[in-house]
Amino acid sequence: MIDWTDMEIIRCLQKNSRMQWKEIGQRVHLTGQAVAARIRRLEELGIIEEYTVKLNTEKMGRAITAFITVYMKTAGHHSFESFAAGNEEIISVHRTSGEGCYLLEASLASSEDLSRLLDRILAYGNYRVNLSIGRIKG
Repeated sequence: MIDWTDMEIIRCLQKNSRMQWKEIGQRVHLTGQAVAARIRRLEELGIIEEYTVKLNTEKMGRAITAFITVYMKTAGHHSFESFAAGNEEIISVHRTSGEGCYLLEASLASSEDLSRLLDRILAYGNYRVNLSIGRIKG
């Protein structure tokens, strides 16, 4: 389905989704047009779903990164998922197996903001919080 060249193109786009096709082509020994055709094919196959911007949330005034494991009380999963999807402080939401039902990554400006978010989560279930002390990768 995909070959080494496709994987190298994907790696380039993961590092910088605005990288020019010509520059990618130089790295994978293709023309810019050939790279564009491969990228379109990867999009059509659903392998590339979207292009995003990575933000430095600390420079945006959100110095606290919290990983919150949510333990649901009952079957209110749909309403919780809607709440999480609509909350701008919550960066990512994963439904998990094992310990807990969801793992959230949240970016907040203060401990008061974290406390308010946790109070809102209590409407859906209990939680456990881990705070990031530094990003290594990603």
